[in-house]
Amino acid sequence: MAETNQEEILELIWTIEEEKNGKVEKDLLVKRTDVPSIEDVLNILTKEGYIKIIDSRVELTKKGRADAQLIIRRHRLAERLLNDVLAVNEETMDSSACKFEHFLDEEVTASICTLLGHPVSCPHGKAIPPGDCCEKASKEIVPFVMPLTDLRAGDKAKVSYIVTKYHERLDRLSSMGLLPGVQIRLHQRQPTYVIQMGETQIAIDDAIARDIYVRLT
Repeated sequence: MAETNQEEILELIWTIEEEKNGKVEKDLLVKRTDVPSIEDVLNILTKEGYIKIIDSRVELTKKGRADAQLIIRRHRLAERLLNDVLAVNEETMDSSACKFEHFLDEEVTASICTLLGHPVSCPHGKAIPPGDCCEKASKEIVPFVMPLTDLRAGDKAKVSYIVTKYHERLDRLSSMGLLPGVQIRLHQRQPTYVIQMGETQIAIDDAIARDIYVRLT
């Protein structure tokens, strides 16, 4: 339990850094967490070299940042898995991802990342820190997963994941049946993208097409 609390605090520090341009005030950190005995947890993290507390500000050390990055990576990949593959609703996605992140080891995390096509952001649009598997994939001559906009007319592909900050856009695509795992063929690129799914054709604009990541089949 103590280790879990420490991980949650490191994750929260990272998250607040993203929101506040790297500045994490201790008062805000304490206010944003429900971890019991927060002062004790902060003292442990300080003694073990994960954080520094300077005046009213909390900072991650090099050691702490490395651990926080891994925690954030596991959490956001878990969100993508729950959202894109398991279709878990948003209300329970975050709490479920919190549980996932504490038992995923690096091998399983890399496998999930590869399965999802090395996504660059979570369903909320926040960056997913890359891992070694992402760097390896980026060196391939042909990208494993690419935006739909990279397809040529006639190309066949499978939807890997969808990245969008607009929930109504995701709802629209879902209602049309355009979900991860669906086989598609790009019918045309101009003046709008037209996708063939079985006997159905769907027209989408460039902005939406860029949100859809696919794998050639």
